Amino acid sequence: MKAAKRITNVPSLRIENISKCFENIIAVHDVSFETYKGEIVALLGPNGAGKSTLMNMISGYLAPSSGAVFVNGNSVEKDALLTKKDIGFLPEGAPMYADMSVKLFLEYFIELKLNLVESGTLLKKQIKDIYKQELSRIVQIAKIESVLQQKIENLSKGYTRRVGFAASLIGNPPILLLDEPTDGLDPNQKTHMRQLIKEMGKDKTLIISTHLLDEAEDMATKIILINKGKIIISGTVKEILAKTKQKTLASAFSSLTQKGDSDE
Repeated sequence: MKAAKRITNVPSLRIENISKCFENIIAVHDVSFETYKGEIVALLGPNGAGKSTLMNMISGYLAPSSGAVFVNGNSVEKDALLTKKDIGFLPEGAPMYADMSVKLFLEYFIELKLNLVESGTLLKKQIKDIYKQELSRIVQIAKIESVLQQKIENLSKGYTRRVGFAASLIGNPPILLLDEPTDGLDPNQKTHMRQLIKEMGKDKTLIISTHLLDEAEDMATKIILINKGKIIISGTVKEILAKTKQKTLASAFSSLTQKGDSDE
C-alpha cells in the first residue's frame, strides 16, 4: 500500500473531536482526522468498534453529541444541503423500497439528489436527458444492467448492495463514504468493487469502513484503526507496522484491539 499523492493541501473532510453517546453507551469518543482528495482511507476495526456510527455522523445522517464535521470547509451541521451534495453514501444495510424495480428506485433517487427544475435555460426535455444519462452512467459503473427491471425484494444480497452503491454515485460526488462496500458480494464482484474503488480514489476522497484486513491493505492509502469508539492508530501499513513493531497488519490489529489503548 503506497501513500496517496494529495491533489490539494485543503482537506475535503475535517473531523473535529466528534463523539456520539446513546444513553449510557459512548459509541464514538473524541475522534479527529482529516482526509484529502486522492486518498482512500480505511476505517478498520472489529464489529461494534463504532465505524458505522462514525460514517453516519460524517454523512450528516446522524448528529454528533459533540464536535463538528466539515466537508470542503463547510459545516455539515450548518450547511446540510450543501455538504450532502458533495457526499455519496453507501450505508450498511442501505434502506430501499423493496416493491420498486431497480430502475424506478434509481430514477427516484436521481430526482431527489439532482433536484433539477425547469427554468429559462433548462427545458423539460433537457432535464429528461440528464436523468437518462445519469441512470445509464451509474448502472454501467455498478454493473447492474441485467437486474434493472427486477424488484429489489427479489435481488440477491450482492445485487442489492450494488444497487445501493449505484445510488451513492448519483451526481458524481467528490466524496464517497462506503460502509462495508463488499459485504454480500461474490468473489468476482468483490474483485470488481475493489478495482473500482482504487480507480475512483485517484481523483476523489473515499472513506471505506471494513473489518477485513486484506481489504484495507489492498485498497487504502491510509488506515485508521478504531476500537471501542476511539482511534487507536493511523497511517500507512508501513507506518503502523513501524509504530507497533509488528511484522504483519494482522498481528498489529490483534495486539492493538486486544489492548484497546492508544499508541499515538
